[in-house]
Amino acid sequence: MPTYIVDVRDRSGKTFKEKIDALSAEQARNLLKNKYPTVGKAKKAGFEIDLSALEIALSSVTVKDKAVFSRQFAVMVNAGVAIIRCLGVLSDQCTNPRLKKALVEITSKVQQGTNLSDAMSKHTDCFDDLYISMVEAGEVGGVLDEVLNRLAKLLEDMARLKNQVKSALAYPVAVGILACIVFVAMTVFLIPIFARIFEDLGVELPALTQFMLYLSDLMRSPRIIFPIVIIAGAVFALKTYYKTPAGKVQIDGLMLKLPLFGELNEKSVVARFCRVFGTLTRSGVPILNCLDIVRDTAGNQVVANAIESAKSEIQQGGMLSLALQKNNVFPSLAIQMISIGEETGELDAMMMKVADFYEDEVEQALKALTSVLEPIMMVGVAAMVGTILLSMYLPMFKIFDAIG
Repeated sequence: MPTYIVDVRDRSGKTFKEKIDALSAEQARNLLKNKYPTVGKAKKAGFEIDLSALEIALSSVTVKDKAVFSRQFAVMVNAGVAIIRCLGVLSDQCTNPRLKKALVEITSKVQQGTNLSDAMSKHTDCFDDLYISMVEAGEVGGVLDEVLNRLAKLLEDMARLKNQVKSALAYPVAVGILACIVFVAMTVFLIPIFARIFEDLGVELPALTQFMLYLSDLMRSPRIIFPIVIIAGAVFALKTYYKTPAGKVQIDGLMLKLPLFGELNEKSVVARFCRVFGTLTRSGVPILNCLDIVRDTAGNQVVANAIESAKSEIQQGGMLSLALQKNNVFPSLAIQMISIGEETGELDAMMMKVADFYEDEVEQALKALTSVLEPIMMVGVAAMVGTILLSMYLPMFKIFDAIG
């Protein structure tokens, strides 16, 4: 009689695999239905590669995944469904393997009496400090559904901003990759044909043609490994330097000053800071905890250092707007609007308005950046192809003159 491995879940919510001897997979499932409340798939025991662990290891929880989960969770909680039931339903229908595994384990912990935020804190690969702090504030204040709605809105805004950046850069990146492929193909396959013609004619070659012939020879020889190794080493050294505190500050500071991209990076960072800070304070998270979270989610070390410095000022009784102004990192308009929010006692609402304003600014900046990059990329492609063609046709002109 063959042995089957069946996925089962006990009454505490714990999932595991049960071995049982049966004539068929259906019989194996039926035999276990009397023992376990939930019985899943059944398969024959034997030497098989379990791809589930590999699938979980390769998957990652995106902002969109968390936004969808938060929105569905908020709707079910608001409808009066018990949290354990919500988690069970959401884990069953979750399509992300890593998030599904985390939700199953969180459900089990909550069934044992653990707080939702404490259970989520064991899965930092799925739920960051921002998410856990807001869920904890919702649990303490008894407004978990409202907090989950705010989380969903926050994550949806963050996902939308990321998608706008990706969409704006998709065309230039695609054109750049295509241009490099065309350049390499013409250098490796087209130039050698002309090189043999020039060698047979014995014509004196211009400097540009000689350089392109040398480049073609280099790209077709094993020597090409050396520049590749040098470039790879430079990239590795840069990444290693970026992991150091000084390197992170210098590179992130440079990212805020780059032509075309610097202003876009600054506005994106300010929009993220205001959106996250406003959402946290509106959800009842203490201001010092808010600053810790927005510092860790700033995405730029220069801005994170400015937030940490502002936290020290606030601990001594200072105002947030004045503390942020001392570092000359945030735009003056954002500082003024934050100051007005502090004076009127509506800091969270003003933070949201600042976030809305700078997200609109980012959208406009992306459109302007795209309109600038497109002609630049087209000119770059034309220059690369034109250089190759010019280097090949210059000796032709000399040959024509000699014949004439």
